[in-house]
Amino acid sequence: MPQPDTATLLEDAADRIADISRADLQIMLRRAALLLRNSGSISFEGDIEEALRDLSGEFGKTRNDTIRFIVGEWMEKNTYLPVHMLEEDGDVDGSA
Repeated sequence: MPQPDTATLLEDAADRIADISRADLQIMLRRAALLLRNSGSISFEGDIEEALRDLSGEFGKTRNDTIRFIVGEWMEKNTYLPVHMLEEDGDVDGSA
């Protein structure tokens, strides 16, 4: 017998919310969050995946957040997005 998918489990839990334990509901919600978080995943070739894994570790970000960061930076540098201006009175590293 096939295992029911997460959506079916959540619908069933919603139908009998008073009978479901808090722990079971937490597990189902976390599983659903994981599926949603990973649903828009893009697959790359091995060397690119390895570089993304390394960068994600360096940045302290998730793989998807690292991809968003890289694409955003690229779009800014190639004028597809407006460049973020530094505050005139803000702190900067280094010297001008």
